[in-house]
Amino acid sequence: MIRQRLARTATVALATAAVIGSGVTAAAAENTQTIAGIQGTTWLSPHAGETVSGVSGVVTAIKRFGSARGFWFQDPDGDDDPRTSEGLFVFTGATTPDVEPGDAVQVTGTVKEFYPTNPADSPYLSTTELVDAQWTVRSPGNPLPDAELLKPDTLSDVLTDTPGGTIEPSELAPDSYALDFWESREGMRMAVDGPRLVGPSTPYYELYVTTKPDQYASPRGGTVYTGYENDNTGVLKIESLIPFSERPFPDADTGDTLCGTTSGVIEYDRFGGYTLQATELGRVVDGGLARETTREQRPNELSVASYNVENLSGVDNQARFDALARELVDNLRSPDIVALAEIQDNNGPADTDDGVVAADETLRRFTDAIVDSGGPRYEWRQIDPLEGQDGGQPGGNIRVGFLFDPHRVSFVDREGGDATTPVEVTSDRGEPQLSISPGRIAPNDDAFVDSRKPLAGEFTFRGRTVFVVATHFSSKFGDQPVHGRFQPPERVSEQERIPQAERVRGFVDDVLAVDEHANVVVAGDINDFQFSPTIGTLTEGGALRALVDELPTHDQYTYIYEGRSQVLDHILVSPALDEADIDAVHINAEFHDQSSDHDPLISRLRPAGGKSAAHRP
Repeated sequence: MIRQRLARTATVALATAAVIGSGVTAAAAENTQTIAGIQGTTWLSPHAGETVSGVSGVVTAIKRFGSARGFWFQDPDGDDDPRTSEGLFVFTGATTPDVEPGDAVQVTGTVKEFYPTNPADSPYLSTTELVDAQWTVRSPGNPLPDAELLKPDTLSDVLTDTPGGTIEPSELAPDSYALDFWESREGMRMAVDGPRLVGPSTPYYELYVTTKPDQYASPRGGTVYTGYENDNTGVLKIESLIPFSERPFPDADTGDTLCGTTSGVIEYDRFGGYTLQATELGRVVDGGLARETTREQRPNELSVASYNVENLSGVDNQARFDALARELVDNLRSPDIVALAEIQDNNGPADTDDGVVAADETLRRFTDAIVDSGGPRYEWRQIDPLEGQDGGQPGGNIRVGFLFDPHRVSFVDREGGDATTPVEVTSDRGEPQLSISPGRIAPNDDAFVDSRKPLAGEFTFRGRTVFVVATHFSSKFGDQPVHGRFQPPERVSEQERIPQAERVRGFVDDVLAVDEHANVVVAGDINDFQFSPTIGTLTEGGALRALVDELPTHDQYTYIYEGRSQVLDHILVSPALDEADIDAVHINAEFHDQSSDHDPLISRLRPAGGKSAAHRP
């Protein structure tokens, strides 16, 4: 068996060029390279497109699944240049390579820079790899190169140089920039020892940990995204190369610990950037994270919640309705008004438009489940969208809407609201009121093409009028990645949300133009950060106050994306609502068993009496 292994030569997708007797092209025979020479000192290989030979190293890991199989090998000696990686991936397509970790191999192949999308305009960084490869196993059973242990001071706190445009031609500076460090370790063995998880395990079999436990840390174990200039460079994604039959992928929550050593090779992944592909995976130890419960509103306080219920539809299983209902009753203490996002129609997503846009069954099942959980019999108000006009999952006809407790608040119904009729602000003896209630804000405006239209409703609480706007702005899909080739990354989707914010702000201004003391609440999934221009558009000049800003910095998050706890949901209030608190109730985003991917927000308000009360002696 040993002799057979020593003599084994594997060939995958042979190049069409003429082959010398040994299987090496004439050009390749003259282009002997080391792994470090292929990787080079910039983001791109100096030998891209060339066929190289005599590339030696030890197999460190094998990708045995999917259509992008292959193996990594690493030069155990290296060139002592910290800018050049000593590891490289050999791509074998859908064929599992016949090598084993510890095999010393010599490889011939073509150097390629692989981009996940069209190379001409891909926002992602590339992976240097060998394709059309041949290899010979020189000896089996060699020790693997030592895995470099990541420590808190291994990576810089700065992601990379930001020249504007592509960073690919620049020389790597791994001691100065975290992204450069990862590129200089592409394909190499790395390890983390007992890191803390900064997000839950995902449905895509991912773990996110931090190598910098003190970097923007939340008391609940996460790492908080506090500004565009704060890059959370300690966050690292971990996937597993171990067959699940041998090592099931663990379920984990934020704040858990991945005890022991986790080691593997570094690979660039479009979803999450540089990733540790684990060949050794630590054991998850429960951190004991508990779901939060907010306080109950007092009799003279109006409680308003914002909750994205993640594509809740009338065909979801009852367990999901029950879980969301329990959260609303037990954790949110049955808010007086709930601005809901991601309510789908009665039959949920579909491959084709089927004409179903009504959501009465979805909302009936939800409100029934709330009663069964001990909550009030909520009423709802919403407007069915036109088929396929509001974005989201195809056929789901996503929309926003209101739940309200009729024993605590009243809804002012004014007929005429439909998918295309815009709500207007009118004046009744100097008091603002809505032309239709509920009514959609600017539903025909270009700002809301293929996006959810904001819904305005007029409520009364203890004799005082409160205008509430439920929102769900366009998603961040399309933004350039943080770990991308263009730095600083362009926030392309922001150009959709800013006009949406302008239309909502225009509505608020119309209300305040009639009565500067009016009670206005804007609540929902705005899909942007508290420090974003989108929120700046809503708050400019003081017409609205973003309550999330009043939370401690370490508690400013409602969502976790790629291991970064961040704000996407908001409650904003007009100046009259100067007595307003805010609570981000962490019940979902940090947990692997979540009923939604968002945490709800809740505020307790004390509405003012409006213009007549303001002039009262």
